[in-house]
Amino acid sequence: MKKIILASLMAVLLVIMAACGSSDDKEKGTESTKKDTTITLGVTPWTSTVPPTAVAKLIIEDMGYSVKEVKADVGNVVIGLSRGDIDAFMDIWLPGHVNHITKFEDDIEELSISYDDAELGIIVPAYMTDINSIEDLKGKEDLFNNELFGIEEGSGGTPLINDAIDKYELDMKQVNSSEGGMLAQAQRFMSAEKPVVFYGWRPHSMFNKFDLKLLEDEKNIFESSTVLVYGNNGLKEKAPDVHAFLSNWSITLDEVEQMILEIEEDGKDPEELAREWIDNNQDKVDEMLGK
Repeated sequence: MKKIILASLMAVLLVIMAACGSSDDKEKGTESTKKDTTITLGVTPWTSTVPPTAVAKLIIEDMGYSVKEVKADVGNVVIGLSRGDIDAFMDIWLPGHVNHITKFEDDIEELSISYDDAELGIIVPAYMTDINSIEDLKGKEDLFNNELFGIEEGSGGTPLINDAIDKYELDMKQVNSSEGGMLAQAQRFMSAEKPVVFYGWRPHSMFNKFDLKLLEDEKNIFESSTVLVYGNNGLKEKAPDVHAFLSNWSITLDEVEQMILEIEEDGKDPEELAREWIDNNQDKVDEMLGK
C-alpha cells in the first residue's frame, strides 16, 4: 500500500512539474518571439512626426520588440501600411490625408487619436500688416513673384493650397520642396523683410522662431486637423500588445511642439527627449500599456 501511495504522489509531482515547465517554456517562448519580431514604424520628413515616433519606438522596445523606422512620404507610408510592410504610423492628419486613407481603408486601421485642433493654412510674416486673409492676396500676387511656397507634392497640404489658389482666384503657383527647403526660402525673404507667403501648421517651431500670422480663410479650405495613429490590419495578430498600446496612445500638441523646439533650438537628441517624456509621464505610459 505504501508503495502505491508513494507512486501516486510521485506521479502527481511529475504532472505539476511538467505543467510548470510548460508554463515557463511558453513564457520564454513569448519573450523569444518578441525579440525575433520587428515592429516597423513609418516616418515622414515632417518635424511633427519625429517626437511621437521616438516615444512610441522606445516604449515598444521596452516591451521587448525590435523596432525599425522606414522613411518615406505620406503616400508611400500609407501604401506600406496597406501592404503590411509598415506596421504603424504616428502622424496621419485628417481631413488633410483623407484621400490617402480612403484609398486603402480596407487594409488599414485607425488605432487612436494623438491630439486635436492642429492648425494649418497659409502664412505670412507679421510685418505684412495689410495681408490678414487669403482674400487679401488677390491683386497683390506680384508682390510675391506669384509664388506660394509649399512642402513636398505628396503631402496633404499640397491639394489644399491648390484648392485655395483656385477658389480665391489667385494668380499664383505653388512651389513645392521639402519642409526644410520651404522654410529656408521663407527665411531668406523674411531676413530682408520682403513679402513671402507659404504653408504653415502646428505643432511646429516656425511660430516660435518667427513672428508669423495664419491668414484668415473665409472659404474654410484649411480646417483644423485631428492627428491620428494608423496601423495595418495584421498588427493585432502580429503583436497584440503593441496593437493595444497604440490603440491607447495619447500625447498633446503642446508636448509635441515643445519637443520639436528642443530638437531644433537646443540640438537635443529625439530619443533622449523621448526617454525624458516617458520618465516624466510614467502614469500615462502605464495607462497606455493597460497596467
